[in-house]
Amino acid sequence: MTTEAEAAPTSTGRTAWARRITDGLEPKNVILVLLPLLGGLRYGWTGIGWALFAVLFAAVVPTLIIRQGMRKGTVADRHVGQRKRRMTVFPLIMGSVLLSFAVMIGLDAPADLTALVLAMFASLVPILVITAWWKVSVHTAVATGAVVCLAIALGPLWLLLSPLVPLIGWSRVVLRDHTTAQTVVGTVVGALTAGLTFWLAR
Repeated sequence: MTTEAEAAPTSTGRTAWARRITDGLEPKNVILVLLPLLGGLRYGWTGIGWALFAVLFAAVVPTLIIRQGMRKGTVADRHVGQRKRRMTVFPLIMGSVLLSFAVMIGLDAPADLTALVLAMFASLVPILVITAWWKVSVHTAVATGAVVCLAIALGPLWLLLSPLVPLIGWSRVVLRDHTTAQTVVGTVVGALTAGLTFWLAR
């Protein structure tokens, strides 16, 4: 049984919804919401300012890296569906996130935002290792990490966002971008790595 998509699924109402969910709740968009939300609720306008700085390195620069790869033909799609291509793209994204973390530490950025950026980087480490032989879901890892970090920082009511994670996983499986196992492993990696790192670093 293959662990990667071999063909695009037939266009139906089900797959159309799956595509909307996959694209709408892709990691970039989750980060675009997560950082300003946490920054604003914890630190007000100062937090939003720092959050936007972090967004630049954690979402905007990675998007530009992927788009550059698409223009060159080395990356096939915005979600970097080919596992081997992820092995070249992910280290560049990790470098961008790490640079953001270093600047934030050096300039004494708010603790929770700095910890969140570190949690993002830490999550990418096991993802990169696993990707060397298996295509783990980054979508579910990022979404789960976001929910767990919000719950740690702002309270357990934010766990009510948890149903979004299996919804995202469902969309990835319907589109044949991942197997169910790959979405589940992504969920576990995101929860444990991001959650533990954020909790220890804040």
